[in-house]
Amino acid sequence: MFTRGIIQNTEDYFKELNQRPDKCIYFYRMNGYNDKCRQFIGEYAKEARKSGVVIEGKIANPTEQNLSYYEEIMGMDFQMSMGFLLTSLKKWLPRMNDYQRENVAAAFYDTLDAMRKEGKNENMLKNAYIKFMCWFYYKFECMVNNLGENNVPKILYEGTISNYELKILDILAGAGCDILLLQYQGDAPYQKLDAGSKISKELVLENMQPFPEGFSLKNLREDMEKEKDKVRLYGTLPTVHACTNAWIHGEGLEDFKMAARLRGEDTGFFYNCFCRMTGVEDKLTYLNELYQFRLELKNSGRNMLILEREIPVPTMEEISAIRRNTYNNVEQMLFDLSVNIKYSQNIELQRLMNQAFIDIMLEELEISGMNVNRLTNKAVYLLCWLKRYQKELFEGWEMPKIGCFIYLGGCRNENEALFVRMLARLPVDVLILNPNQDTACCLSDKLLYEIHYTESLAVEHFPNEDREVQMGTAAYHAERELDTIMYQDSGIYRNQQYGKANAVMLRTMYEEIAILWDQEVKYRPNFSVTDSVVNIPVIFAKVSGVKDGQLAPYWSGIKSLMTEETYVISKAPFIESTDANPIKAHVTEFYKNNRLQREKIKSHPVYRYGVLREEMQDYILDKLGLLIAQKTIRGTGENGTEYTIISTVLNMNKDIIRMIQKFDFTKKNPKLIYINTTETVISLEDSILTAFLSLLGFDVVFFVPTGYQSVEKYFNTKVMEEHQIGEYLYDLQVPNFELIPSGTRQSWRDRLFKRGG
Repeated sequence: MFTRGIIQNTEDYFKELNQRPDKCIYFYRMNGYNDKCRQFIGEYAKEARKSGVVIEGKIANPTEQNLSYYEEIMGMDFQMSMGFLLTSLKKWLPRMNDYQRENVAAAFYDTLDAMRKEGKNENMLKNAYIKFMCWFYYKFECMVNNLGENNVPKILYEGTISNYELKILDILAGAGCDILLLQYQGDAPYQKLDAGSKISKELVLENMQPFPEGFSLKNLREDMEKEKDKVRLYGTLPTVHACTNAWIHGEGLEDFKMAARLRGEDTGFFYNCFCRMTGVEDKLTYLNELYQFRLELKNSGRNMLILEREIPVPTMEEISAIRRNTYNNVEQMLFDLSVNIKYSQNIELQRLMNQAFIDIMLEELEISGMNVNRLTNKAVYLLCWLKRYQKELFEGWEMPKIGCFIYLGGCRNENEALFVRMLARLPVDVLILNPNQDTACCLSDKLLYEIHYTESLAVEHFPNEDREVQMGTAAYHAERELDTIMYQDSGIYRNQQYGKANAVMLRTMYEEIAILWDQEVKYRPNFSVTDSVVNIPVIFAKVSGVKDGQLAPYWSGIKSLMTEETYVISKAPFIESTDANPIKAHVTEFYKNNRLQREKIKSHPVYRYGVLREEMQDYILDKLGLLIAQKTIRGTGENGTEYTIISTVLNMNKDIIRMIQKFDFTKKNPKLIYINTTETVISLEDSILTAFLSLLGFDVVFFVPTGYQSVEKYFNTKVMEEHQIGEYLYDLQVPNFELIPSGTRQSWRDRLFKRGG
């Protein structure tokens, strides 16, 4: 601990620690003043504001909220030992280094030990300990990391000090802090607490007179009023600051993908992007670029939040959880509402949030000049959204990590724009995507970097693994570009090079099915490989009717699709609920607490896929879990349908399993043709099978000459593309395809441009 020195003159207080005898600190009390004292107090107050604390009046007792927060973080344990104090201080005041913590703990222990020797019992010592800890956090946390530094922190106390206030100042002095008491009522009250002046010494200067009645620090307040207001409103300011867009290269998504550690070297800044991209550079590749962008962010381990078209307004429950009152002015409102910003995992991040919230609200006040009530409503929205999304954006945050917030569709109203602007002041990359130039984004900010493209594209959803995501082929956008896009070289891959894949459903023209059907997937549009995950463009379609009512070319066309990789179902249903299935008896063991029990499945005697490649087994189970999570099948998560999904997927027939085992994600994918010529609705199990195979990467096409809604009953959403090709025919019999000629195979140009031939 630090010793207490004797000053020769008041200038000694402003010497650095290594210039003082024995590296001492000074703890004095003033009971009078002269002109020199007034100047000294002003200079001392300035230094205390800079690196310490000025106490005008009493140190407020901890509030119920303070105590509740303390109990939440620290619990209510207490032990009279150095080890306990060191551990508690490390958790409660993490900014202190080991040297500072040891000094505080030693001084803390000595004070509590002295109280024990005075006759204080264990409960009284515990109460004193908790009070001191709260005071450390709420009154002195801003300076504890400066204790014992060469630039000695300072405390200025004004008024008649109490017993416990003197004790905590005694602790801080022992830990390396200068202290000055201004005692306007003289020394008598102090002597009752420290009769021998063991804790502090009286500062006696020439020609000192009693403090005039009513003397206070008010004469210093005018010069420091702005800073004082700022400290009161913002609390302790963060030590790091935002460097927004100053480092970017103007390369759009590439800037967002840059690792945080490569963006800048100054540890006093976090480097983030704030950008709006209006329109699209190339509507043929836009969705695929976004899809790969998302995968790269996900695989990099960054926190990421993607919202589409709107930020859902706060619910009544979220709004009621925000503590608020009636306010007379904006400063009062912001000071009170900012208490709702809590992030105990990282106090620095909490300070950044608090600063961003207050900055944005004050800017809004300056721009709009709206009244306190309207501004309060906006502030409550921001706090609700911040609380709702902070886990997704900031979980595990530490410097220099940067999360990523992506908003597809642009800000629809002022509240959304305020929230986005606030996020841009935090360690988050903020990307606003407005591909459809017919929709307006109301966001405006001096920090915003704008990128404008000439093309426009309506995009409803951000592409991800969800089955609802659809990517257009070149023909879907413009037939004249089909030749270029369909046959571009995608590279050469070795056999079974990749073990993971995502299926991306292609929206196609009917004529394209035959063109794409027998192609290796690497030549299909939107094929890509990102971080060893293959993105497989697949066909999932229903063909209704018969072209021109001509059966011969209809059956011949189906026959031409029956390649080596094709499994054909010609009668509905293919699987019935009454069929034998050994998985059903054990399925409840395989899915518990909304999670697939993968190891339980693999080790169970009824598991049939153990002969497959290990990576293919994992792939099957991955997609099984995804099918359940997406709730594509009606009733999933509601009436036990998830168990039917599991039993169906784990009991596929041998031929289909062999096709899956053979599947090479960069070559020709396996296919399923399902022909339903009757009014029969396919079974739930058939719906599960076809949806699952599509997720695996199969091409799946239903041929329904009746046009009936026979395949959609068990799907929650429109998961396949439907093509109406001609008139509806009924009561057809599926022919023996061995007797059907496949016909002359037309070129793709014939298929597209000579349809009448």
